Amino acid sequence: MEPHPRDPGRTAWALPCLLLLALPGVGAQTFSLHQPQDKVSVAAGETLTLNCTVSRKNVVGAVRWLKGWDSENKTIYDHRTPLSFPRVMAAVSDSDTDFSIHIRNVTPEDTGTYYCVKFTKGPRGEDVVFQRGSGTEVSVQAKPSTPIVSGPEQRVRPEQSVPFTCTTGGFSPKEIVVKWFKNKNPMTAQQPQITEWRDKTYNISSTVNVTLQKDDVPSQVTCVVQHSTLPAPLRGSFQLSRVLRVPPIVEVRTEPSSVELNTTVTFTCLVKEFYPPNVSISWLENGKEMKVKNVSRPSELSGGLFQLRSWVEVQATEEKNGSTIACVVVHDGQAPANSSAFLRIFNTAQSEWSKESQMLKDDMLIYIVVGVVCTVLALLVAAILYLIRTKQIKGKSSPSARLHEPEKSSEATTQESDPNNLTYADLNFDKERKTIRRMVEMSQQSEYACIQTNRAPNGDENLTYADLDMVHLSKAPKRPAPRPEESSSEYASVQITRK
Repeated sequence: MEPHPRDPGRTAWALPCLLLLALPGVGAQTFSLHQPQDKVSVAAGETLTLNCTVSRKNVVGAVRWLKGWDSENKTIYDHRTPLSFPRVMAAVSDSDTDFSIHIRNVTPEDTGTYYCVKFTKGPRGEDVVFQRGSGTEVSVQAKPSTPIVSGPEQRVRPEQSVPFTCTTGGFSPKEIVVKWFKNKNPMTAQQPQITEWRDKTYNISSTVNVTLQKDDVPSQVTCVVQHSTLPAPLRGSFQLSRVLRVPPIVEVRTEPSSVELNTTVTFTCLVKEFYPPNVSISWLENGKEMKVKNVSRPSELSGGLFQLRSWVEVQATEEKNGSTIACVVVHDGQAPANSSAFLRIFNTAQSEWSKESQMLKDDMLIYIVVGVVCTVLALLVAAILYLIRTKQIKGKSSPSARLHEPEKSSEATTQESDPNNLTYADLNFDKERKTIRRMVEMSQQSEYACIQTNRAPNGDENLTYADLDMVHLSKAPKRPAPRPEESSSEYASVQITRK
């Protein structure tokens, strides 16, 4: 029997179906070969044990272990030449009946069906199969490698969708599950692609698309792999900050906003909410670069973004009036972003005039407010006086004054003969009768009617008139009764009966 031209361990003859040869002088019926294992599962890297025993009857010929049958067979161990197979060793040394073997450090390539075969010598001295075992199906389980997640090679801006790919390989059996998460939120991925890498080993590639956001600096995408060989899932992650670029917001402010001649104005450049932190700032005055070293270090915000500021001081001279001061920001090697402000100078005279104008405007506003308030008060006073006057007119149109003639007494004759005798009219202040003194002592809100008796101008002794003048009481001495005036006085006719 010649060795296989490509594999010394593989025989060059084709094995027919089970062939039992009964040679002269050999009792084949008394020989038995026992291969008890039908299926064996072993993890990659471990040692595989295959069992095989024969009866005690001696049969001339070797015992070999073959992987596969027919033309695809391969000799993996021959007890006559053990040193030719470094990974395989006899389980029991120097035994004529136990031909079990150990295969160290198995790999998925070792997956297959193994046969324990007894050979004997043919008529021309060649090896022929005498008896074989039923075969042991070996399954080598290989763990997948640690998942590797890859993303874009260049940074991208927010709102762009970018692919991330998870790869793992060298696993067996073929069945495997891949899941994607952004932080703790599951994502839907494309259908994974499984390819055979080596004999009975596989690789997998899974891709997911992620739309980046401005606040994704602390975020990450995670690939989770589940396989029957794993006691716990394997994970591979990718930090989104590795591919995210957030352009800065650039803003220039002036302080103070109103600049006078020969004063110093500060221009401040605010560079806000950018990532990554590598940024450079330059100042230009009317397109010419200014030498400025006032730049703060980037400070990190709560969401992982950064900000910094730079400032420059400019002397407000006459020749710089109307100049453009620009802040130019180069972020992460991208196209520059800029913001600018103008230097506007106002001289002192203009400033004073502006202040006086503002003061006049303020005074005018005060005058307008005061005028409006006074107008409202005047209208209120006029309305109150109108109401009071209306009430007085209504009171005069229906007077309730009753003129009382003094009671008859022993002094009546004397009172009548006295030309200065004073008769009073009760204006219903109280129900009781009041004396002149009592009426005078009443409060200033009380009123009284003074009746002055005199002879009529025409000499008619039968007519006496009374001048009713409404005056306010006071503690001052009694004033003489005013002369009757037709426009403001009212007259009461009192008929005096002579005795």
